[in-house]
Amino acid sequence: MTPTGTNRSLSAIPSPKARIVAFVAILVAGIAGALIGSALIDLQCSGNCDVPIGLGLLFGGIIGAGGMSIVTVLVLRAAGEWRELADRENRP
Repeated sequence: MTPTGTNRSLSAIPSPKARIVAFVAILVAGIAGALIGSALIDLQCSGNCDVPIGLGLLFGGIIGAGGMSIVTVLVLRAAGEWRELADRENRP
């Protein structure tokens, strides 16, 4: 029973706010990765570099978003475990 006297089942699903923050973080990391990828190719290429810059954008964005998605999954799982431990301590 919670302090308000209602039964609440534990859920591993993060709160909507946490999921929104995680999604925005993945988008920002993808954009940053795309910009870094295009900048790296732009520095190394001379002449017509549209395709290589496009590939740098694509792969940089995928790598940046992929890395951040791993981090956000680990953070959301850790937050869920901390919440579960706090719920266990608050039980009578």
